[in-house]
Amino acid sequence: MALKNQYLSDLLSRVKQRNRAEDEFIQAVTEVLESLEPVAEKRPDLVSAGVFERIVEPERVIMFRVPWVDDSGKVQVNRGFRVQFNSAIGPYKGGLRFHPTVYLGIIKFLGFEQIFKNSLTTLPMGGGKGGADFDPKGKSDGEVMRFCQSFMTELCRHIGSDLDVPAGDINVGGREIGFMYGQYKRIRNEFAGVLTGKGLTFGGSLARTEATGYGLCYFTENMLNANGSSFKGKTVVISGSGNVAIYATQKATELGGKVVALSDSNGYIYDPDGIDLDCVKQLKEVERKRIKEYVATHPNATYTEGCNGIWTIKCDIALPCATQNEIDGASAEILVKNGCKAVAEGANMPSTPEAIEVYLKNGVYYGPAKAANAGGVAVSGLEMSQNSERLSWTFEEVDGKLKDIMKSIFDACDEKSKEFGLPGNYMAGANIAGFLKVAEAMKAQGVV
Repeated sequence: MALKNQYLSDLLSRVKQRNRAEDEFIQAVTEVLESLEPVAEKRPDLVSAGVFERIVEPERVIMFRVPWVDDSGKVQVNRGFRVQFNSAIGPYKGGLRFHPTVYLGIIKFLGFEQIFKNSLTTLPMGGGKGGADFDPKGKSDGEVMRFCQSFMTELCRHIGSDLDVPAGDINVGGREIGFMYGQYKRIRNEFAGVLTGKGLTFGGSLARTEATGYGLCYFTENMLNANGSSFKGKTVVISGSGNVAIYATQKATELGGKVVALSDSNGYIYDPDGIDLDCVKQLKEVERKRIKEYVATHPNATYTEGCNGIWTIKCDIALPCATQNEIDGASAEILVKNGCKAVAEGANMPSTPEAIEVYLKNGVYYGPAKAANAGGVAVSGLEMSQNSERLSWTFEEVDGKLKDIMKSIFDACDEKSKEFGLPGNYMAGANIAGFLKVAEAMKAQGVV
């Protein structure tokens, strides 16, 4: 969809020129600017204050080498990143991703999305993101520890509990957070709430592990309820089999849905009887095995090599929880043809622009990532609060707050979509609601 507003069209052209070959970042900016056209028309004060130009440019980009020694004694070198994108409403907040595909463009896309996601949570958190092109898969605990320690040796110069508070993302779980926190504490000689997703014995929060998956389902349930439906009796397909997918499966099942498929980077399983979550947890969280091992103990289940085919499975609700751009236009058309009524994103930007166009054209209820998967960073924000107060809340307290936050996020998306003449377009509603809070703060703080 071409931008009709000349000011935003010119801005997007400059973004493309300045950020060549950063496809994911350009895709994210394009989606947001398209949604903000009615805002630019209604709020010329934000245009004259240069808010749009400033919000698409990171406040700071940090890139560094990460040397470490593998088990054979050989020196390895990876590249590390931290993009501190926007601090208008609070300290930078966003995860760290360790994956061989990581490069500056992906980190900028994730950091840009994080601005709006964090704004929607109602908590005082700015947007940031980081990571490295390191792959923990196949590495020993000792190798992962040495990498994490080297990574944090540089990163610790740029973060702090009132400056920038990283968390986990793809391939960065409790093990990696623990190693990095230990190194931060050793170098800085302080016990501070500078990372979230920590272990429960050293400042972590109950329900943080479950938060993104649970929050995804709470958002989806609110979206369905607003349209006269619910999870009850619905067939659900979920991509991925990591933390987000596992706990989305658990909560979707508790809400009355039947999850029939999960995947990993090699392929997907389909179980018409409903996914046996205990088996998946054992395989992925304990044994660290591939999802195909599931079929060895479940005779009615099938495994298929390759990931795209998962969206050919007939379902009422699709929850993509694997990676960016995993649903293209053709896959979205198949989902619609098979009767899918709702798509909500547990991964970051898992739907291509063509897929989103298919959802909106066919009346599929669509929950964009920056709203639907904000539960993880919301509970990270709650972990920051607990660390500041030296308190620990119960699982029920945190889960209750998460439910309230996800409802408020959906309500904000719904309200802004209606206010700006786009009822039912929750993507536009999320972008507008998230943007306006940050934009007002940026305008109030002057040209900085």
